[in-house]
Amino acid sequence: MQHFSDKVISVTEDLVNLFYPRVCTGCDSHLMKHEGNLCLVCQHGLPKTYFWDYEVNPVEKLFWGKIPVQSACSFLHFEKDGVVQELMHRFKYEGKTGIGVELGKMFAIILKEKGWFLDVDVILPIPLHATKEARRGYNQSNFIADGMAEVFQVPARSNVLKRVVASESQTRKSRFDRSENVKSVFEVVLPKTVKGKNVLLVDDVVTTGATLEAVGAQLASAGVQKLYVATLAVA
Repeated sequence: MQHFSDKVISVTEDLVNLFYPRVCTGCDSHLMKHEGNLCLVCQHGLPKTYFWDYEVNPVEKLFWGKIPVQSACSFLHFEKDGVVQELMHRFKYEGKTGIGVELGKMFAIILKEKGWFLDVDVILPIPLHATKEARRGYNQSNFIADGMAEVFQVPARSNVLKRVVASESQTRKSRFDRSENVKSVFEVVLPKTVKGKNVLLVDDVVTTGATLEAVGAQLASAGVQKLYVATLAVA
């Protein structure tokens, strides 16, 4: 009976894929059954940073002398008009949230194999302001955190941090202006969740580190034991 049920499900999936084919988020080619959101060609072509193999990597240096980050890492290089920019655009603005979960898992698998963040207690995504999240329909960092949490087998909590001020976009700002733009815009609303805990802070892209620095400062004040940072990409 189970075999018959599995056969029916398989045939149904084949019919659905025939009329509504699944396509790769990266290149729009048709996906095979065993492929998730990215085809194998796009997976192998991702511009990985390999920062997990560095003794000290460029992302960690962003926080030196600013906040007590134990270690930090980014998965991919973000380049203008590159594949990562395309993936991020679709992820953030076209509702392709599955790619965030998938990349989060891919990143976490590598980190776990390399011995990174093994003592993390909780994963926290960088929050969006409520009005921006309502307009977009979701916070992209939540999906990255969910993917990583599944691999590390720890909870991802999206209700611990809050963006209390809707700061301006960081895209065209200088390093100094980015830092000033996000000062005092975040709040730890559930400090008991992080006090004495090892926290992994997750975001989609890091440029100057100003946003992560602002959140990290609030977490440090809330009494975290160790603070880690992970982003899908570094620009």
